Amino acid sequence: MALDPLSNTLFALADPTRRAILARLAEGEATVNELAEPFDMSLPGVSKHLKILERARLISRGKTAQWRPCRLETAALQDVDGWLTDYRKLWDHRLDRLESYLTTLQADNSNEDGSKA
Repeated sequence: MALDPLSNTLFALADPTRRAILARLAEGEATVNELAEPFDMSLPGVSKHLKILERARLISRGKTAQWRPCRLETAALQDVDGWLTDYRKLWDHRLDRLESYLTTLQADNSNEDGSKA
């Protein structure tokens, strides 16, 4: 079953190893060996993670002679950010309402303290 691009991206981001690989690639291009170095897994295991990241358009692989450097691609991350924008607005609105409510409670509490003195 083929997933839509956003689902592919979210699936790829769900794994902590793949997120760590992306964090490393945010520093610059790297080979599979360089990406595998911090992990306790085989090169084929790392390659499977890279294929998932590539399918989700989060990375691309170049070709320079025998060297196939991986690089971070940001378009898919921008798509996720765009999808999250509506939810960010929702939470901003809810936090604004909570702040107003807390201000009202504090004002009411201050009025009660002042009338008792």
